[in-house]
Amino acid sequence: MAEVIPTVVAEVQGYYQRMEALLLYRGVFDHPIGQAFRTLLEALQSESTTAALRAYSDWFQALAEARETWASYLQRQIAYADNAFSQAVQTLELKHLPPALVQAATQDLALLQQFHALETAQVAAWVQVVGDLAHAPIPWSMGNPPPVPWTWEAATPWTSILPALAQHYRQQGVGRLAQYRVFTWQAGDLQGIAHPDPVRLDQLTAYDHPRQQLIQNTLALLQGYPALNVLLYGSRGTGKSSLVKALLNEYAPQGLRLVEVAKAELVALPQIMERLRAAPQKFIIFVDDLSFEEDDDAFKALKVVLEGSVTARPQNVVVYATSNRRHLVREYFSD
Repeated sequence: MAEVIPTVVAEVQGYYQRMEALLLYRGVFDHPIGQAFRTLLEALQSESTTAALRAYSDWFQALAEARETWASYLQRQIAYADNAFSQAVQTLELKHLPPALVQAATQDLALLQQFHALETAQVAAWVQVVGDLAHAPIPWSMGNPPPVPWTWEAATPWTSILPALAQHYRQQGVGRLAQYRVFTWQAGDLQGIAHPDPVRLDQLTAYDHPRQQLIQNTLALLQGYPALNVLLYGSRGTGKSSLVKALLNEYAPQGLRLVEVAKAELVALPQIMERLRAAPQKFIIFVDDLSFEEDDDAFKALKVVLEGSVTARPQNVVVYATSNRRHLVREYFSD
């Protein structure tokens, strides 16, 4: 088998060079699965049996823990990719981008298609040859990986999917804004919620008139028309919060996102607004169970956002708040 090793190593080197040749989509291999694959290629090139076996084990486990196939992993990373191309096409048509940027994206997709076509059995065979093993390691496979947010025919030349991919980035965003639809604001940044409340509009009863008004207001936001900030008030447990969450689940495929902000974090509202301003998605800033005491700094921050300041309010953001009281500032009999 020793005479076969140089051929295998040369094949592995070819894939490693393709990986290094990526200009925009290098982040595809920054995930633990991608990092493990890179380490595996390096170990195979070193022709170290121990290193190759350990690296293959790490790659196998990374795929198994994520419950991904190699193909679904690559497609998912492309769909969520946050790079110069995916950022630019959110606001500009392909024809208005620098030609070099489009060419780089096209070249990268062609390279990534070759990785997509690589079977895990082939990788296991590389390990068998380099390690001089009697049998190849078990190749990872699974029947039903988690659904990918945007798919395309694997057999189609990936250089031809660029316009559709650009449209996907334009509607669904990139990075965390594409990966999650619900966020909280913590430690000065958006934190994605992996398992948001799945409540749907058709599961809610009553509130027919307010619900229809809220739907119309949300549709206006999604269609780029002026939309109003909204306060939902009523008795505790009547479904105010569920209605807002159900709106998100209904219209997330159209680019709607929800950012839940705790009362203690309201002072960061101007910062949150600026963070969301340039994104192509539409955002509901959701504040649940809202009330204030006199001279509350959080109330002042909210008032600035609602009434405006020298900085214009982003057109892609509205505030939906719920309260058990119609008057947000606590009132006393003496008032």
